[in-house]
Amino acid sequence: MSPSPRSAETRKRPPWWVTVPLSLVLLIVLLLVVGQLNLLPQLRNPFGTETKDRTGPVLLKSIQDMSRYEAASGSFQVVVDLDKDAKFLPDAVLGNRTLFVGKGSVGAYVDLGNVGEKAVKVSKNRKAAALTLPHARLEKPALDAERSYAVTKERGLLDRLGDLFSDNPGDEREVHKLAVRHIGDAAQKSDLTARAEKNTRNMLRELLRSLGYEKVSVSFANGSGSGSGSGKS
Repeated sequence: MSPSPRSAETRKRPPWWVTVPLSLVLLIVLLLVVGQLNLLPQLRNPFGTETKDRTGPVLLKSIQDMSRYEAASGSFQVVVDLDKDAKFLPDAVLGNRTLFVGKGSVGAYVDLGNVGEKAVKVSKNRKAAALTLPHARLEKPALDAERSYAVTKERGLLDRLGDLFSDNPGDEREVHKLAVRHIGDAAQKSDLTARAEKNTRNMLRELLRSLGYEKVSVSFANGSGSGSGSGKS
């Protein structure tokens, strides 16, 4: 039985890519070469990607008046080694380890907004002044995202498969929180608050002396600064 003319025509039909004109193929190749070599700067790569910032306008949520004197700031660096192991599975199957370098800063301030009238004493001849201020406090640690980075990330097979179905694969929020916590602990053990109180005392002494006061005493106490405390100068 001889094959039908229709089936013979189907077998002889060449693939679709063979029917594309050679001139069109050469044109596409030429455009790619010109775009990669920047031979024509005004001619963009037709297959290149374009990044567009579609971020909406920034909304101002609130404004607060500041009454703090930012008296000192410290820069810190910590290497976070976060290791999560499965009890009954090897690390290659389930588990992850992240080595993260966190860099941030902590500021120290003296709150001058709650200093009442009882905390400021001026002599009758207005030549001497005594101030009692609250002790310096630490700001919350601020992690520098541009200078902090992950050194290594080791993830098990199941963890990598889980990232495929995660809305936020490679999430580093946990190591960020650990870095912030360790930086805050280090700031608590440092002399930042003592340095802030020293700088505040020197600033107020220079300010009041420029106003004509010959003797200036600045002390720090717990609470709102209404009582007497140590550290007079």
